Amino acid sequence: MGIFSKKKKEAELTAVFDIGSSSVGAALFYKQNTGVPKIIFSIREPIKFEEKIEFDKFLSLTMKSLDILVKKISLAGFGAPLSIFCVLSSPWYVSQTRHITLQKNVPFLFTSKLADNLTQREITLFKEEHLLKYANTSNEIRQIEIKNIKTMLNGYAILDPLNKQTEEIKMSFFVSMAEEKVLKNIEEVISKHFHTKNIKFSSFLMASFAVVRDLFINQEDFLLIDISGEVTDISIVKKDTLSESISYPLGRNFMIRGIAGALDCSLDEAKSFLSLYKDGHALESFEKKLEPVINQLKNEWLKVFQESLVNLSNDISIPATVFITIDQGFADFFSEIIKNEQFNQYVLSESKFKITFLGTEALHGIASFQENVIRDPFMILESVYINRFLH
Repeated sequence: MGIFSKKKKEAELTAVFDIGSSSVGAALFYKQNTGVPKIIFSIREPIKFEEKIEFDKFLSLTMKSLDILVKKISLAGFGAPLSIFCVLSSPWYVSQTRHITLQKNVPFLFTSKLADNLTQREITLFKEEHLLKYANTSNEIRQIEIKNIKTMLNGYAILDPLNKQTEEIKMSFFVSMAEEKVLKNIEEVISKHFHTKNIKFSSFLMASFAVVRDLFINQEDFLLIDISGEVTDISIVKKDTLSESISYPLGRNFMIRGIAGALDCSLDEAKSFLSLYKDGHALESFEKKLEPVINQLKNEWLKVFQESLVNLSNDISIPATVFITIDQGFADFFSEIIKNEQFNQYVLSESKFKITFLGTEALHGIASFQENVIRDPFMILESVYINRFLH
């Protein structure tokens, strides 16, 4: 299929698996022509939390949690889904928005073949750049998605640019890839229970970008921030185009490991201490002991966050509108860290940050639910994305 290919959408029972860095989730939903999926089952399974991350062990623990999840969903009594999707979060994929410019002195026809040739050349370059960066790995990588974000002919954005005359093309498209080893592991676990290897992959970044752009149509400039267990992803959107993205390996679990190290306690105890502190339930004497530790960790996280924004900005202002995806229990905690520092000494932000947490309240109405189904914001975003954009 080419980058501009389309297929007719059909209503069908669909499964989506959310592969994160601290948990895996799953949902069964019916695709609907209204664009509003009906979610009939939703479930989440934690990934065992380790003191240190070693990739092969981390992958193995993630697959164990996925296996438990797939078994539960296959035994739920809803029958086999007609299509299966997996949405990967960091660190399970790499992605980039690529920009192409082609200019000639005489008019030429913008064809599907030309578009595909231009994009394939960029994809090859991206693969080569990625493999150079990870020269020590012997693992192959597989392209999992390619999405056209914007095409301009002679300086004007065109929704249907094919077979039109132009002297200049500017294209922006998003491409993501994942290690073959990771994808094969996921396919094997799912096919063990559903007896199919016809599994389509996507990235959480593209899913969240597409849904947020649709949902908040008056916001053409914004930051997308996904704070997961092990990784923080920051993406900048300018004029409805996903411009740049950056990741760094400090997520929620960084805080927990830091507390465990400072207080010489177990990870479970540290997790409990952090929950008590952020919810305001810690005893005053213990809070005084915990506060300097947490403040230090906040500052470390924020320092890397600020550096990442500087690297992203490239002489453009940082949008003031911020959309955050994170487990609900940590939304206020991290929002306050971001809001309390306006980055004035690092970058020029447009104004004070206005943060919207993409929880069930912000996403209300974009999906329907069968009675007693868990409202999981990640599964809502992904189900809506698949219903509207993937076929």
